[in-house]
Amino acid sequence: VQLQASGGGLVQPGDSLRLSCEASGGTFTSNYLGWFRRAPGKEREFVASMRWRGSPTYYAESVRGRFTISRSSAKNRMYLQMNRLKPEDTAVYYCVESNGARERSDVVSWGQGTLVTVSS
Repeated sequence: VQLQASGGGLVQPGDSLRLSCEASGGTFTSNYLGWFRRAPGKEREFVASMRWRGSPTYYAESVRGRFTISRSSAKNRMYLQMNRLKPEDTAVYYCVESNGARERSDVVSWGQGTLVTVSS
């Protein structure tokens, strides 16, 4: 199964964007599904995750209240709804399957990444 992220683009501060991730060729199989991001010049960081069934959910403090992670009932897609975007949200976003809620070391599969640029 390959993870394919999509939905990135160039938006203005305050705008919304929804990222999608498809488990191509099958379904998600890990205990946790989530999103990480890597901003220019920085390490990859945790953004959001959820248990495979869709809850509970976990968020980085920097995005809590603005981002929402979810999955489809078909169980082969997940989403990251991003509202009130800020320039500091600019990054390449990666969808992941993981054995843990937050740690990069628990990630077992990375998607290819989709670029989100927030700029006026």
